[in-house]
Formats: sequence, C-alpha cells, structure tokens
Amino acid sequence: MSRVLVAMSGGVDSSVAAALLVEEGHDVIGVTMKTFCYDGTPAHSKTCCGLDGIMDAKRVAAALDIPHYVFDVEEDFTRDVIDDFVSEYAVGRTPNPCVSCNSNTKFPELLERGRALGCDQIASGHYVRVQHGDNGSSLLRGLDPDKDQSYFLWAMPREMLPKLLFPVGELTKAEVRDRARTLELVTAEKPESQEICFVPSGNYRDLLEKRLVATHPALLPGPIVRRNGDVVGEHHGYAGFTVGQRKGLGGGFPEPLFVLEVRAETREVVVGTHEELYEDVVEIAGLNWLQEAPEAGSIVHVQMRYRAPAASGTVERLDDTLIIALCEPFAAITPGQSAVIFDDEERVLGGGRVSRAYTRTTA
Repeated sequence: MSRVLVAMSGGVDSSVAAALLVEEGHDVIGVTMKTFCYDGTPAHSKTCCGLDGIMDAKRVAAALDIPHYVFDVEEDFTRDVIDDFVSEYAVGRTPNPCVSCNSNTKFPELLERGRALGCDQIASGHYVRVQHGDNGSSLLRGLDPDKDQSYFLWAMPREMLPKLLFPVGELTKAEVRDRARTLELVTAEKPESQEICFVPSGNYRDLLEKRLVATHPALLPGPIVRRNGDVVGEHHGYAGFTVGQRKGLGGGFPEPLFVLEVRAETREVVVGTHEELYEDVVEIAGLNWLQEAPEAGSIVHVQMRYRAPAASGTVERLDDTLIIALCEPFAAITPGQSAVIFDDEERVLGGGRVSRAYTRTTA
C-alpha cells in the first residue's frame, strides 16, 4: 500500500474518501487548505472552505487516527481564483471558480505538499473515477450521474493523472452518507455547500463592488438592447448579467426576454426571446488535453454547464482554438464557462473555456 495525501474539506465526501483509504490499508495523511481570510462571520465560517470545515476535518482525522495538517494557500488562491473570477466578470464573461481552484491551486498544491511529506498519491472526495493502465491514466465520470464532478477537473495538468485517487467515484451520494453513518463520522449528516466559498452572501456582485473601483464600466449603467440595436431598457452594470438570465431585465415586454450576450466594450446587455438563445457552433479557447486531442472531423461530446447534458458535435477545427459544430442547437452557451470534451460521454479528453457561440447563418 502507498502513502496518500487526502484533501479534506470538512464535508462528508472527503471524510468518507479518507476513511475508505484507511480501510484499504494506505498510510493516509489528511490536509485542509485555508484558501482565504475568514472574517469570523457565520456566513464565512459555514462555507465548504470555512472555519467549520477545518474543524470538522480535524475531528474526522482524529476519529480515523490519521495526521491532519492545514496549509495556508490564500495568496495563490486569491491570485488564481478570486482575481480570475473578478477579471472575467469585468469583461462580460461568466467564470467557473471551482475549475480554477482545482487546476491552479488545489491539486498542484496537494501534489507539491504530498511530495514533501513522502506521499505517493493524492486523493479527494470528488465524484469522478480514474483508470490506471499500461497505456496511461484516464479521467472518467463518477458512477452517480447526479453527483458526477468530472466537469470541474478538465484543467488539471495531464501528468498528474497517474498520481490521483478518487475513492467515492464508484459510489452514490446515498452510499457515501450510509458509510459515514456506519463509521459515526461527525460529517455524516452535514448539508451540501452550494454557494461560492468566497462569496458567502450568495451575491457575487458584492465581491465585484469590493474589488473593482466604483467607476469601473462593469458596474456602470448601460443600455439593454435587442440584436437589431433597439434600446428596450437600462441596466445598472453588465457584471450582474450572464447569458440565459431572465431576472433583472425589467418588465413591460410583450414576451419573456433573456440575456443573449454581454458586450463589455459598449456596456450593452443584448436580450432576445428564448428561441434566440439557441446556437449550433461553439468556439473554445484556453485548451487543456488529458488525452490525445481529437482530430478534425471526429465526433465528440461537449458539456457546457455543470448540470447540463453533454451535446454531441463534430470537430471542425483544432489549433489554439477548438471549433465544434453541434448536431443540434444548444441554449445559453455562455462565454467564460467551461466546455468539457468527452469521447464517449464518459472519458474526459480535455476542455477549455467558451470564447463565443453562434449559429451558422449569423457567423
């Protein structure tokens, strides 16, 4: 058996991941990452990375009789996750901070700290699977379709895959809860954390207003327009809008309108009907491949939001940018969001960030 460093957030999933590795006979070390400054408010303390999480992780480690450490990665987390989050909204895109955290902070830090502690592998409580074989390692969806988290891990360095373990990837959430109850872990009934950990208020605009100057264009009023240029309203800052959004557009329209596009350069929020949300070509930049990249003409499956089903399409071009022609139009493809590429709806080939989407007739 090997020495394994386990990321323990203080939630039930990572708690059971550590417990399963102990049961298998591994030499397990638990670690929790302090990612930002906790101001002592109840909202901060109860986030997935908050002070309650650190204390619960310590309690679980003690129950499992394994060592536990807290690593301060606040500086890296602020630079790679929070600053990226703010800068993306500032230019009209919608980021996914969990992807940035996993690829830029969490797993690279785990690997580095694990090496220093003599660990052979690193593990977490993500609902994904890794297959290790003679031809290399592959990242697969978790067996529980309702909890699969492969969407968040496409940006990890490829060379890390052989070092990874995901003990709960073969289980359902109900099975994880049951295992935690059997082991009498303090996290067995702990509720899921849904909010962005560094936005405990639940309103990301609060963070933007703290980190951007008041005169930043993203926070200033601007026109709400239709695609033909007609002005139909005014907004109070385009940073408060994302593609597909309906709330906050005002009323008085003859039909429901949705955000189709955010134009940071003109401070325009473009709106239209639900039918106008559908596009059939997506461009993806900032690519990272965990397997060999697909060739032009090949069929792939692309997941463009966490809770969305994967859409099938044909690779039209691949260089610094990947262009996929979708088999069927897809609604609310959002610039800045992750687009994760699967070869057979199960194995992750890689991914990137959506740069734009369009229909063939309006390209």
